[in-house]
Amino acid sequence: MLKRLFAALVATLLAGPVYAAGGAVELTERDWSFNGPFGTFDKASMQRGFQVYREVCAGCHSLKYIAFRNFADLGYNEDEIKAIAAEYEVQDGPNDEGEMFMRPGIAADRVPSPYANDNAARAGNGGALPPDLSLIAKARAHGPDYLYSLLVGYKEAPESMKVPEGMYYNDAYSGNLIAMPQPIYGSDVTYADGSDASIEAISADVTQFLMWAAEPKLEARKRIGVAVVFFLSIFVILSYMAKRRVWANVH
Repeated sequence: MLKRLFAALVATLLAGPVYAAGGAVELTERDWSFNGPFGTFDKASMQRGFQVYREVCAGCHSLKYIAFRNFADLGYNEDEIKAIAAEYEVQDGPNDEGEMFMRPGIAADRVPSPYANDNAARAGNGGALPPDLSLIAKARAHGPDYLYSLLVGYKEAPESMKVPEGMYYNDAYSGNLIAMPQPIYGSDVTYADGSDASIEAISADVTQFLMWAAEPKLEARKRIGVAVVFFLSIFVILSYMAKRRVWANVH
């Protein structure tokens, strides 16, 4: 725990250019609210990011490790969580006749996948399997910066590059050719709080949400880590003072 906290502190103080896997692509490095040993999540941004996930990402990508009740971390109350869950259809059963059936979601359910299985997902996406987004921010090197850079990185391909059918040019993706179409164009969602809905702002919000999904206990872990460092610092000082007192008359 302490090693990870000190590593994070050093990385924050000595941060330089961030590169994607293989070092071929330079990523955009942002000052995220959750960076550093004292970093915290931005709940307003996470709620906006959840809206982006629902309206933009959920048609292809699952969030299978997140239960609706976990959205309390985003600032939703119990009634709001129940209302969100009820908007989804969840498979349950078997019933008395031995058949599976669909019912409205409840807070204890996990967010259902948009596809019945992986084969259905591949069939709906030209053979490519859209990754689950629950852990995506931790599954990639420099996860948050990578996700943000990927979302804002769709560009027109250079004239010297031929882009095969079904592929797209992205200057933040290793090799620059990606099978996922551009998901965000700006003003894709309308925020209730009137926040900026540019490509950059939407990408930052959904990245904040996905970082929380990947590490929902990040804030608690950092609080414990800081408390441990503080305790150890006091312990070291007291130990040094005790040592000086015990050995004061020894020459």
